[in-house]
Amino acid sequence: MPECRAVESLIAEFASSLGVEVKLREQVSLVPYTTLQAGGRARWLLEVRNTSEFASAAAKAQELGLRVLILGSGSNVLPSEDGVDELVLVNLCRRVEIRGTTYAETGAAFQDVFLKCAQAGLTGLEFAVGIPGTLGGALVSNAGAYRSNLSECLSEVEIVQDAERKWVPPAHLEFKYRDSVLRRPNPPAIALLAVRLDLKRDAPRAIYERARDYQRQRIGKQPPQASAGSFFKNVLDKSLARSLDGLSVSMQEAGVVPAGYLIEACGLKGYRIGRAVISTKHANFICNLGGATATHIRQLAEEAKRRVQDRFGVTLEEEVLYIGNWGAQE
Repeated sequence: MPECRAVESLIAEFASSLGVEVKLREQVSLVPYTTLQAGGRARWLLEVRNTSEFASAAAKAQELGLRVLILGSGSNVLPSEDGVDELVLVNLCRRVEIRGTTYAETGAAFQDVFLKCAQAGLTGLEFAVGIPGTLGGALVSNAGAYRSNLSECLSEVEIVQDAERKWVPPAHLEFKYRDSVLRRPNPPAIALLAVRLDLKRDAPRAIYERARDYQRQRIGKQPPQASAGSFFKNVLDKSLARSLDGLSVSMQEAGVVPAGYLIEACGLKGYRIGRAVISTKHANFICNLGGATATHIRQLAEEAKRRVQDRFGVTLEEEVLYIGNWGAQE
């Protein structure tokens, strides 16, 4: 980002370009904007409520060279207590339409998109039941479960890039397992506005029955306390999977090792730092017991990574993104 004085000037220009109903706020706590309920303040924050506002704000920021952080429900991020200097755009664009094609804006809750598709007899998103967060966040991390991924259900994605609003094919975002180009170091400035989905027809009753089965499995595993959902990605390692007697045959054959399995094997269920704890219900959940600091949550994650590395020789990779001014902890 440009030097402080230049940034202030650019922010002033950005703010002057907004419509009268769109208000840029300063020094806004990000605690209520994250499911982990931890972190510092956004230096500047703007809520956008329709894709016109969103596209205009993103295009102007890109034109000015401002770094932008886009949040939905904040279910997969941990902001530093030292704050976030980027311009934060909170995406509240939630329209979902099912006509000839299925259209969904990225601020819609991922689970709500599934429910509307299921009502219309469209299958493919059953795995979304119980996944926290918005469609936009699901896109960034290529969310999935039960051997399914969101990227498999996409037809087109509407974005703003280089200050231009356009539709692009899914390949533009370079999806991989729990990953996209937007999660990588120095990602391109891309705002995700909406998607068109490619889903198949099925009887709503059959769709709901599959989803209920997934939901029952999740309810039995997931803790009730504030969390970011699964903190780490599962490990893809066939050699390791086949060496673990406690792993199911299907996972051994697929070469998938749940991160929670490895963390639990290290005896870390219930391990605490301050008010942050590794859940006793599911070891891949780091929970906020109330008043946990972002630093303590991250320290707990680093301890889990260290112990798993020492015992199993693999490095866990976070699903959760650390945002803001982490300084030496980076």
